[in-house]
Amino acid sequence: MKFSLIAAVVLLALAQGSFAQEVGDLEKLGQYLEELKNKMTLELTEIIRNQDLTNQAQTFLEDKKTQLEPLASQLQDQLRTAAASVEEQIKPLAVNMQAQIQPMVDNFQKQMEALIQRMTENTQPIAN
Repeated sequence: MKFSLIAAVVLLALAQGSFAQEVGDLEKLGQYLEELKNKMTLELTEIIRNQDLTNQAQTFLEDKKTQLEPLASQLQDQLRTAAASVEEQIKPLAVNMQAQIQPMVDNFQKQMEALIQRMTENTQPIAN
């Protein structure tokens, strides 16, 4: 009888341990599902934020573009004015430079023509 009592206690202990292990597994499973739910919530929130961030960036760029267009127009006008001013200052210098160089070019051209004329004169007697 003592033996059967001991066997019954051992069986109850084993059964209790087996149920305790299943409860532990269920708790682990519940904890895993909770972590999975939290992770999915975080990822979904991040996706929504990223889409919102994209929209904000696009709005920001459009706003800056509309703000910069008048500035770009002003800058372009200023560059045109500066280019016209530089052209006005350089044009007289170019005319003056051309006036100084033109006699030298004419003189060089005359010398070359004279040289070619002499060479032509010298080659005619050889041909005869």
